Amino acid sequence: MPKYIYVGVTSSGKQAKGEIEANSKAEAISLLRKNKTRIVTIRVKPLQINLNFTIGSGIKLQEISRFTRQLAAMTSAGLPLVQCLDILASQTENKILARAVQQISGDIQVGSTLADALGKHKKIFNQLFCNMVAAGEASGNLDGVLLRLAEYQEKAEGLRRKIKSAMTYPVIVGIIAILVGIVMLTVIVPQFAKMFSDLGGELPLPTLIIMGISKFMQRYILIMLAIATGGIIALVRYNKTEKGKFNIDTIKLKLPIFGDLERKSAISRFSQTLSTLLTSGVTILDALSITAKTSGNKVIEKGLLKTLEKISGGLTIAEPLKETGVFPPMVIQMVSVGEKTGDLADMLTKISEFYKEEVDAAVDALTSVIEPIMILFLGGFVGGLLVAMYLPIFNMMGVIK
Repeated sequence: MPKYIYVGVTSSGKQAKGEIEANSKAEAISLLRKNKTRIVTIRVKPLQINLNFTIGSGIKLQEISRFTRQLAAMTSAGLPLVQCLDILASQTENKILARAVQQISGDIQVGSTLADALGKHKKIFNQLFCNMVAAGEASGNLDGVLLRLAEYQEKAEGLRRKIKSAMTYPVIVGIIAILVGIVMLTVIVPQFAKMFSDLGGELPLPTLIIMGISKFMQRYILIMLAIATGGIIALVRYNKTEKGKFNIDTIKLKLPIFGDLERKSAISRFSQTLSTLLTSGVTILDALSITAKTSGNKVIEKGLLKTLEKISGGLTIAEPLKETGVFPPMVIQMVSVGEKTGDLADMLTKISEFYKEEVDAAVDALTSVIEPIMILFLGGFVGGLLVAMYLPIFNMMGVIK
């Protein structure tokens, strides 16, 4: 849709200028007239080539959370929505988010609702965000919904950061171990091998094994790197397919230790999302649909979509959830109690808090166990290589003595 740059005069006699999206020049003029703006000049905005490439939306969840909380504070103070957005656009450091907020403000000025304006920026504001805002606008409690959204985002970011910190250490140590091993086997071991070859004599079995691995690595290192790179690319592409994502997520849930952590974090996220949506006034069917699509795990998403189908047929939530085989009995029982008492949202909040504490405890336990294991692994790997290469030297010193 083309953009038009205009200069006009408002009904109060003040100059107004800006940009507006429309299918034609006539439509742009009509929209501005509805907004009580008399046009002085209007022209098509020239196309601009943007050479700034970004991965994903280019906006962190923390920035969206901060924007949401600030917007909630301003609207609760009684400021007009357009004024709130204009202030935030001028204060936001992230240029991508600032540009999006300016466009949202412009859409609202020409008659769009906040939810519809946000929906045009799907990479920044997901379906959950837009639906909650729509529910807030319909109920007249926009500031309360925005505050709830900010709290939800902060909790989600905290949980994600906690899990990420637990995974970072073993990954870094593993990469270091691989790099050290490659350098030792392709650079250091060949130097020892040449020295042992010049000296002659029979070498110990550990040394012969390491030297054999070293020769293999020197000969096929490029092929091995190509295979590893190809395997990673193939796995990433497979994970982007519907079937591949489902199979990988199934494996994640079945992994020892890490699978339990993945399941608990997914249940906490599911409970928190569904509770937030229900509290904001979103219907149970819409809430389940949104929760399924934002669950982050295809196995849970499939289970929730099946639950949604059966609820549409008249069943309660607890019965179909039990059939998915993903949710523990305690969750099913608490959901059932929440349905019977009519306080499902509050019960889901309790489930979310319980599993958040479970995730925190699991992450702390995992970190305390992984650290010494990785140190032992790295030390044993490097130490084993060094001992194998120094054994012939020890043997020669014994013979000399």
